[in-house]
Amino acid sequence: MEGKTMRRNGPGTIAFFGHFNSTNFGNECSLQAALYNLRRLYPGANFICITDDHENATKADDVEAIPVNQELFKFWTPKTSLGRIVRRVVLGFPTELHRCISGIMVLRRAEMLIIPGTGLLTDVFGLGGCGPYGLFRWAVIAKLCGCRLLFLSVGAGPLYSRLGRFFVKAALSLADFRSYREISSRQYLASIGFKASHDPVYPDLAFSLPVPASRPDKNKAQEIGLGVMTYAGNYSVPNPSASTDQDYWEKLTRFTRWLISQGYNVRPLIGDTVDVSARDHFVQSLGEDTQARGGNAIIDEPVTSVESLFSALLVSDFVVATRFHNVLLALLGGKPVIAISFHHKCASLMAAMGMSAYCLDIHGLDSDTLIQTFELLTADAREVKARIAQKVLEFRGELDDQYKRAFGVPADATALQDATALQTG
Repeated sequence: MEGKTMRRNGPGTIAFFGHFNSTNFGNECSLQAALYNLRRLYPGANFICITDDHENATKADDVEAIPVNQELFKFWTPKTSLGRIVRRVVLGFPTELHRCISGIMVLRRAEMLIIPGTGLLTDVFGLGGCGPYGLFRWAVIAKLCGCRLLFLSVGAGPLYSRLGRFFVKAALSLADFRSYREISSRQYLASIGFKASHDPVYPDLAFSLPVPASRPDKNKAQEIGLGVMTYAGNYSVPNPSASTDQDYWEKLTRFTRWLISQGYNVRPLIGDTVDVSARDHFVQSLGEDTQARGGNAIIDEPVTSVESLFSALLVSDFVVATRFHNVLLALLGGKPVIAISFHHKCASLMAAMGMSAYCLDIHGLDSDTLIQTFELLTADAREVKARIAQKVLEFRGELDDQYKRAFGVPADATALQDATALQTG
């Protein structure tokens, strides 16, 4: 769907909707990329972030942020299921009316509402908040206020509930412009009955982030960035098994011990703060192996932000990662990477990079296969790096084209190829 023609001097206020700065660095990547490029396109624009973590979004991204759900009555918080039912019946309609009116007051100031990437089109975390119903409500409000509604490089699925599928399809149908970050997301939407075949597919917005310069230390031992994840099985199966998570950690531990035995240093990384405790336990379990190497085989440095994650990936020589944006940022930084795929988005990204041979499914993960794949990656490192560099340039060019199509401005105004510092303003 083509966007409407934008007036030449650009919008005064732009609103974003999504899960931002709520712990997930991947979502924050998408917002940072959108902010970075729109600030270059429209230096005088103001930004509003509609999110479920509005206080942190304000601090981290220097934007006005408001909660996705404005509460009408905060003094009554029932502790029983019966109380919650009564509250919903008594206060449900007044609260919903209040939220709609509050939303209108916000978006009447904006010229457009943007959903900037992320895998927002899912009901894994419920229908409310930034889930399918919350998305639909804000989409309707945007159209009532005369805002352009844009979905930029969004990811889709899974949608397990009938209501989830309905609200997502209804919200998408209101869009002035929509695109998906991989073909598999467009195919998924088609499989649930949404006519998406003519909508474009563009790379994830994070590929339009500026890339900091890195200077590898040739005197240090080779370093492996190991992106770990507290496995969220319901992203790939409706009823995840604890055995999959346990098996994942066992295979990852065996692989890490092999890396240490081969003289590599290992840097454990996360992509979401919910991974911290599992990462720490993982590091502790490798204590004996670390001591055998003089205590320096594990580089135990915290990752607390997109910037610190990107910096850690850039000093790594190779990366093995599970979370999608760990894989993506490694590729953006030109690093040879193995993806342990838990969702179709991971496999789609690696296929688009021409690197399917280095993508392993988390289900049935085998440590011997992981070791063999790593040996193949290191042997082909020069060719892989050249392929990554070429594909990243192509992706950044495609995102230039998307900014041009979506906003009706010259794409070269973004100057993506020349950006050298990771920042949002």
